[in-house]
Amino acid sequence: MAAGMPEKARLLARLRDGRFNVPELIYVPAEDFEKENFGALRDFLSRHQESFKVIARSAHPMEEFFKGGTFDSLETYADLAGIQYARKRIVTLAKTAKSLSILRQQMFSDAPRVDLDDMGIIIMPFITGMSVMAKQLGENWEFGYCCDTRQKIQVDPYVTNTPHDIRLLAMSEEIQKYLGFRCEIEFIAAETGEIYVVQAKDISRFDTRELTRVTHSIKLDGIRRIRVQKNYRERPVFVMDNKSFYIKLIGRCEDFVLGTEGKPKPSIEEILSIIEDYEKEMEEFAVLHERYAVLGLSIREPKELYQVANHYLEDFPPIQEKLSKALSANLYKMDYFLAEADTLVAKDRFRINLCSHDAYGIDTLRNPLWSVYWNVERHDAVVKAFRRMGIKTGDSVGIDIGQESKPTLYLL
Repeated sequence: MAAGMPEKARLLARLRDGRFNVPELIYVPAEDFEKENFGALRDFLSRHQESFKVIARSAHPMEEFFKGGTFDSLETYADLAGIQYARKRIVTLAKTAKSLSILRQQMFSDAPRVDLDDMGIIIMPFITGMSVMAKQLGENWEFGYCCDTRQKIQVDPYVTNTPHDIRLLAMSEEIQKYLGFRCEIEFIAAETGEIYVVQAKDISRFDTRELTRVTHSIKLDGIRRIRVQKNYRERPVFVMDNKSFYIKLIGRCEDFVLGTEGKPKPSIEEILSIIEDYEKEMEEFAVLHERYAVLGLSIREPKELYQVANHYLEDFPPIQEKLSKALSANLYKMDYFLAEADTLVAKDRFRINLCSHDAYGIDTLRNPLWSVYWNVERHDAVVKAFRRMGIKTGDSVGIDIGQESKPTLYLL
């Protein structure tokens, strides 16, 4: 394999040469997309029409320097148009939904600057089955299981030292010995019973190697997490109060419509600046803190307020269109910000979506994702308690997981 090929393609090629059960695959570099050099790709696709779709996996030349899951993989149609769409979509997601994650890794983990248009693609036949991720920690192997999203009944991802098929342990040991370094290995356990190796990542550089109490504290009701070996953490906290945000925005829209005594009406730019300032506050917080918590006093519940803000200026269509676009984009930016938090503290309707790399990847060993919650029926009382505590964005909190997985949050 050429030295300039991405680690993902290079290691899979080595494993195929070693006669491991790697699906047939093809790596298509960015240059081939630019020059429309698709001869080999068309030949590959012609041999894999049985399920009408394939998996297109990101394969950027610099991808090995970013944490797993930074760049996406997509199911797509087994034709040229489907592959071109998948690559375009992967690049677009990296430039939008994953841009904050990429920026934070460049700031905190010395990840390199990247030209996303250099994105190559690995194409594999679509295999129906269960994703399993394996890696060795100390003397033991662990196996992370991710649910099949096509199943009607869903279960959360989980980690175990005992795989469902003993072949997974033997294959993992053989692969690591063959490659000659510690690695994180992704398998697909197919419905037919076969086990395929679909990715290997070098984790040899990853280090796999406390408590404070204060009087200002609030007892919460539970926690969702995959790894349970640590029961305390401290984090800077961002207080998300979208109810107050929308009320402030609606107030300025009201001033625009009705005017304010003795003051000029606010311009649309002033109204939009409320949204822009909120987005800037989130981004600045995310790039200032490598690990952080979000306290969700109000995340998605003020649906009526969102609709009021969207329609308040409907008598001024050109202005309302600008406001609606800004509010819609703001929802996505809030999601991107929440996705970067490793700790979410909110009522029991919100949780960090745990799957694959986010659930049990190598980057979660020291900082696993926590979703700390209070019961919905206690929502108003808990929010009032947080307000009495005076907690604000930039404060530091400690979270202690006590008996029966009951967390207590302390203002430090």
